[in-house]
Amino acid sequence: MDRRSLLLSGLALTAGGCATSASQQGTPGYPTQPGAGSPPATAQPPAYTQEEIVAAGSSFLGVAAQAIGGAVERIFMEQGDAPTAYIAGEEGSGAFAVGARYGQGLLYMKDRPEPQEVFWQGASIGWDFGGNVARVFTLVYNLYHPDMIYRRYPGVEGSAYLIGGLGVNYQQADGIILAPIRAGVGLRLGANVGTMSYSRQRNILPF
Repeated sequence: MDRRSLLLSGLALTAGGCATSASQQGTPGYPTQPGAGSPPATAQPPAYTQEEIVAAGSSFLGVAAQAIGGAVERIFMEQGDAPTAYIAGEEGSGAFAVGARYGQGLLYMKDRPEPQEVFWQGASIGWDFGGNVARVFTLVYNLYHPDMIYRRYPGVEGSAYLIGGLGVNYQQADGIILAPIRAGVGLRLGANVGTMSYSRQRNILPF
């Protein structure tokens, strides 16, 4: 009888442990399937279509859709993807071998109800003379959160700025790619190499 009682007690304890384990799987802190407790991956933010970018850029820069459409189409082809954000702003720059550029604008993302203010400033050196004041419409790739924009971007520019003309160049850092499209007045001819810093507030020094 003692051996039989001991065997029955052991079976009862085993059954009770299985029931407790099953009930814990439905409570917080116990994943119901493998990987359920791991943090979710960063979701890809909604991107802008080529038509949306052309419409927004044409309206902001004050140029015909056909004029900006060629630049936007080329950027889309070169990047092979759609931008997750864009910046609409204004800037001024000047250079005599060594140059400086300052700008201010608003960063737009589809999943954000309000645009975010952005400042930028940069310095350059090269065969570059003249100055210009321009409206800038910048396509932004691989931006998952507005605060990711605030950093320094190296870039290479080789554009001729004529009255009513458009210029495009690329800036890239940590996988984020910026493609500014500029429409402005003045004259700036040449090629330069420099950096651009994007910040939450205006900085006097362009470095």
